[in-house]
Amino acid sequence: MTTSVESQSGTCLWCTQSKKKVKYRCDWQEADPVAAATIADLMDWRDRLHSWGLISVYENGIGFGNVSVRVGNSCQFVISGTQTAHLRSLGPESYCTVTEFNLEQNFLGCQGPVPASSESLTHAAIYLHRDDVGAIIHVHNPKLWQQLLFKIPTTRKEIPYGTPQMALEMFRLFEEENLADRKILAMAGHEDGIICFGSTLDEAGTVLSAVMN
Repeated sequence: MTTSVESQSGTCLWCTQSKKKVKYRCDWQEADPVAAATIADLMDWRDRLHSWGLISVYENGIGFGNVSVRVGNSCQFVISGTQTAHLRSLGPESYCTVTEFNLEQNFLGCQGPVPASSESLTHAAIYLHRDDVGAIIHVHNPKLWQQLLFKIPTTRKEIPYGTPQMALEMFRLFEEENLADRKILAMAGHEDGIICFGSTLDEAGTVLSAVMN
């Protein structure tokens, strides 16, 4: 269920999933899809991750996992849309572009056929902090999460997902836990959640594959 009120700039959404409020404010401008040719790698990697069970839906209906790529040299990025994790394959109509964000105000602006994923602020924080990051993968895997927890850069357990605190926690991991070199982190307060990144999706995928093997 999604509750919305109209604003001058578009639709200001307080999104909800299974009656639980998603923890960000999203100013969504409905717009045409991004051209398929420009996000071919993004679509390929997202569907590959879904086939591996790393993006999917829990038995309670809550979806997990998303993937994004930076737009040029800006802090804008294209990310898989909200409530799409159940779909085996996504076309351009299931992605949107995050055009602006404010971490402290828990706000982002996006445009496309669907609103941005609730994890977008965490992606935004990484893109903001590291201009050499071009792609981010967020997946869930209980076994891998247990194996990696506190053995790789790990967010503090009291930091909930999809919040400004989680976004700012990315900065701490870069400063204190060598995240720039490791390129992978676990989220103690977001059960099963793992994020990896790289200059390209192939690099991010290689980082993920290395810990899965």
